[in-house]
Amino acid sequence: MTESLQSTERVIQMMAVQRADRTDKDIFLDSLERCLADESFIPTFYQRFLASSEDVREKFKHTSFKKQNKMLARSLRLAAGATKGESESLAELRERAETHDRYHLNISPEYYTFWLDAILESAREFDDSWSEEVELAWKNILGFVIHHMLKQY
Repeated sequence: MTESLQSTERVIQMMAVQRADRTDKDIFLDSLERCLADESFIPTFYQRFLASSEDVREKFKHTSFKKQNKMLARSLRLAAGATKGESESLAELRERAETHDRYHLNISPEYYTFWLDAILESAREFDDSWSEEVELAWKNILGFVIHHMLKQY
């Protein structure tokens, strides 16, 4: 397991932490909306993600990014709900895990390290209120999602 995935595992273990009456979900969603306010956030993320690996670029070579960008924004919002057990969000997460497993899109575990690094770097750039607290919330929320995806792979 890579160091980044091990770090993600440690972050997942801290999911229950709440700070100043605001949950990770609240902090993450507030930050996400600040990022999404700039329409170049998701395209910037995909530029970074695609630049991370030739294999990643290959997986996305036939992708309609206009559609993919909308799907990612929706999935990120739902990711926060999944950490709180919201049924619609959990159903979406289960569906994404199945479509990304070895029998379908075959998104192998190492790609999640590239994905997490690219999304965090992009969020850090686009959220003018970025802080250690915000970064921890992103890592907790996305760590939960990645952990679920890896279990289903």
